[in-house]
Amino acid sequence: MVTPTTLGTGTTEHTRLGRVQYWLAVVFVVGWTGVVCGGLAVQFGTWDYPCPLCMVQRNFMTLAALGGAYIVAKGLRGTITRRDYMTGWGLAIVGCFGGGFAAWRQTMLHILPGDPGYGGTVLGLHLYVWALILFVAAIATIGVVLSFAHATAGETIPTGGVAARIGRLALWFCGLVIVINLVAVFLLEGLHWFLPDNPSCYQFFHDIGVIDGTCPVIE
Repeated sequence: MVTPTTLGTGTTEHTRLGRVQYWLAVVFVVGWTGVVCGGLAVQFGTWDYPCPLCMVQRNFMTLAALGGAYIVAKGLRGTITRRDYMTGWGLAIVGCFGGGFAAWRQTMLHILPGDPGYGGTVLGLHLYVWALILFVAAIATIGVVLSFAHATAGETIPTGGVAARIGRLALWFCGLVIVINLVAVFLLEGLHWFLPDNPSCYQFFHDIGVIDGTCPVIE
């Protein structure tokens, strides 16, 4: 006798478990986009200009979010293949690994006793230290979920209702923040090829003459 709690094709329990990876992908999109928003809030709220390594970490956060976005976008069509899951999580893992390495690199640059670190802190830790923690945690989470892929990788996702509405909102949120971050980088870098090691102003406004003078050099 088949009951609603039996793990089998078409049963209630299987359907719920089969959406775990879809919802994890939504969390990845919203979560990593939210982290980038946090960096933007610090940048614009406290005038704490991000350095090149900070921007590299943001870019890898965006790649991790896009990996989740790929799965969500496929799910909104109603079906997700195993290849879609592998492609999306592959992009996310590459983003988390690359971002984790960049965050580790920046942490090591400021690990000596007495080094104040770069930028401000949140709950006693610099943003790049938090980034390292989040990247490692994200990779571990993907690994755990993929270990149960036989039950969590359902190929059918409802194209309507809450799952679809939240999925679309997550994709729009991610796209909007990507655009804002690109504008922020452009304003910092200005009409130049490289971002300074220690940015001290929004170079673009100096380049076009809106603000007179040059950015102060910070060693």
